[in-house]
Amino acid sequence: MLTYSFADLGSDSLYEHLYKCIKNDILNGVLTIGEKLPSKRNFAKNLNISTITVENAYAQLMAEGYIYSLPKKGYFVADISTSVLENTANTFFPVTDAPVTEVPVTQKPYFADFVSNSITADNFPFSIWAKIIREVISEECDALMTNPPAGGIPELRNAIAQYLFQFRGMKVDPAQIIIGAGTEYLYGLLIQLLGNNNTFGVEDPGYRKIAQIYNSHRANCKHIPLDNYGVELGALEESGADIIHISPSHHYPTGIVTPISRRYELLGWASRSSSRYIIEDDYDCEFRLQGKPIPSLQSIDVMEKVIYINTFSKSLASTIRISYMVLPHHLLERFYRQLGFYSCTVSNFEQYTLAHFISQGYFEKHINRTRNFYKTQRDTLLNCIKNSPLASRSTIMEEDAGLHFLLKLDTKLSDEDLIEKAKQAGLHIACLSKYYYNPQKNMEHTLVMNYSGLEPEKIPEAVHRLCTCLDLA
Repeated sequence: MLTYSFADLGSDSLYEHLYKCIKNDILNGVLTIGEKLPSKRNFAKNLNISTITVENAYAQLMAEGYIYSLPKKGYFVADISTSVLENTANTFFPVTDAPVTEVPVTQKPYFADFVSNSITADNFPFSIWAKIIREVISEECDALMTNPPAGGIPELRNAIAQYLFQFRGMKVDPAQIIIGAGTEYLYGLLIQLLGNNNTFGVEDPGYRKIAQIYNSHRANCKHIPLDNYGVELGALEESGADIIHISPSHHYPTGIVTPISRRYELLGWASRSSSRYIIEDDYDCEFRLQGKPIPSLQSIDVMEKVIYINTFSKSLASTIRISYMVLPHHLLERFYRQLGFYSCTVSNFEQYTLAHFISQGYFEKHINRTRNFYKTQRDTLLNCIKNSPLASRSTIMEEDAGLHFLLKLDTKLSDEDLIEKAKQAGLHIACLSKYYYNPQKNMEHTLVMNYSGLEPEKIPEAVHRLCTCLDLA
């Protein structure tokens, strides 16, 4: 259905503006010869204008020969000669001669990518996913055509609540769960819910996009330094932050796990003001490769001060943009009162598919299989490093925390030179110093080694190329 804006009419009447919009689309080839135009009634309903307005616009277009009508069939775009196009194209809407620029096809320019958090195609359960898709189409036809609640379909929220109870020890009412298309979208909702007049604290170092999102929403953002146990409490108090965004179970990129004593201190900080909250970003919590998963901060929160966020982008695939947050009950009521007009940004089709995937036990099996794969992946990479010239010139740190580890290098190269030499060797690398708000010289020569997207057969050659960059090969 054609859609036009009537926000800026100028001195034109409604029908004149509509006539010009359609005429412009015909002259510019947007509407092609013989293409059928919408019926007057449907067009008027779609544009929220009267049928008379559409009728008058069509009448003017017919009078000038831009469209024609067929009895009981409707209105169609007429064949306009090239000369008419050349003489009239700029009457109302100037047409530029700018060439059409094709969107470049995304390519994978690196031999090995130690930065991306994507997964290889071999790790996605395509056959099971396809089976469930067929089930959903067969069993949920009517539900697929029903608009979901703002928080997401009940089936998916129930499945997530069961998963959180069984594997994270969290007792969550499914109604507390809000589904959204990616954590970045949920961050934006939280800024609106809590108010961008509040000051948001983020970890320093940390995932830089989080601060960028807060800044883009015009929220005051403070960078809070870390010590060996997580966010420094003294610095947090001094910052004046109302909300602190942290990843206590596995910090990225340092791998720090916040101990229970610091967690209770953070909850104590939050309890001292009604405006204070903790956003717990449970980054890749499923993939702790040594010992049991660390209990969430939300599971020990009795004051309802923790907002829990997690995503399936890491556990399934980065292209599956399904994330969720768990709101305290008092914030849930505020959410529906202030933001309940938002439509859920994840399609019913994807929600039902994921709900079936979790409730039928496939997600648990997938996590177990994937965890084993990543453990093998990590061990292969570590063994290649330990059996290479890098062994005597590097120190491995935080290798058990998740899907990355730190590799401190003994080199005189700057981080910029390291990144450039690696790029020339076909390697995509990132340095820890770049994750600080103000890049730290004393943190140079430490690489953040993500390995989730590596192709296993390329690992030995990737390590060899890294040695070459350091003139060790």
